[in-house]
Amino acid sequence: MGNPLWFIFWLLVFWIVSLPVACFCAFFYIIVYAIVVCIPGLSNIAEILLQAVQFPHYCAKAMMDCKSLF
Repeated sequence: MGNPLWFIFWLLVFWIVSLPVACFCAFFYIIVYAIVVCIPGLSNIAEILLQAVQFPHYCAKAMMDCKSLF
């Protein structure tokens, strides 16, 4: 078992940072992902937005593992 302080750290990052960022990026991801069919150059932007939408999953996994930043 890891250090419980890392659990608290990831919990705070999860609630304060990752959820608002994911909610903001999800709207734009849906729009950009639909437009990628017409403009393939936007696929890199869609990938970045997808990573932002998946950020809460990363934080939750790190929280459960009590993973450190290093």
